[in-house]
Amino acid sequence: MSVPLHLIVTIHLPHHSNGITPCTMLRGGLSCIAKGRPILESLPLTRHVQKPTVGVRNITATAPACAKKMPDRPGPIDESEITEAFLKGSGPGGQKINKTSSAVQLKHLPTGLVLKVQATRSRTQNRKIARKMLAERVEEIEKGKESRVAVVAETKKKRKSSAVKKSKRKYRALDVARRDEVEEEGGDGKKEDGGRTGEEEK
Repeated sequence: MSVPLHLIVTIHLPHHSNGITPCTMLRGGLSCIAKGRPILESLPLTRHVQKPTVGVRNITATAPACAKKMPDRPGPIDESEITEAFLKGSGPGGQKINKTSSAVQLKHLPTGLVLKVQATRSRTQNRKIARKMLAERVEEIEKGKESRVAVVAETKKKRKSSAVKKSKRKYRALDVARRDEVEEEGGDGKKEDGGRTGEEEK
């Protein structure tokens, strides 16, 4: 049975209570069993009240409402619109990749787009990756700037440009602060030299 935290009362027993251990009581109940005897009402009680959680800010991992929503990923292309061929791999990866036909080549018949994928040694994984990439390329051809690939690329470009501008502003502010500091130090030095010259003339 779960006990509401705001109803818990803790009993502080004196040190001379031989053999009796602290216990908790519900709704101000004033007795419990310890060694077969009730703990009397005269024992000091301390009520622990749980503070309400009003105003507690809940932190979530959701994106802010002002963030631009990305287009959905393109759906799979109909297999009847695709021709598939398996080719021998090339490049680094050992002799196995050069001897086995793990590379996948897809051709999209309506557009004539040809795509070759050799991302992994697994033919199964390469087939999945090739179909995903082909769907993105076809959507880019059909939708242009409104395609997911174009929107993601534009978003990354803007973020990079914003980061560069922010970095430039930061270093520009540091340069201004350094120049001001140097000018202040130079002004103080001139004042000191002027004061010494006047004293020597006297």
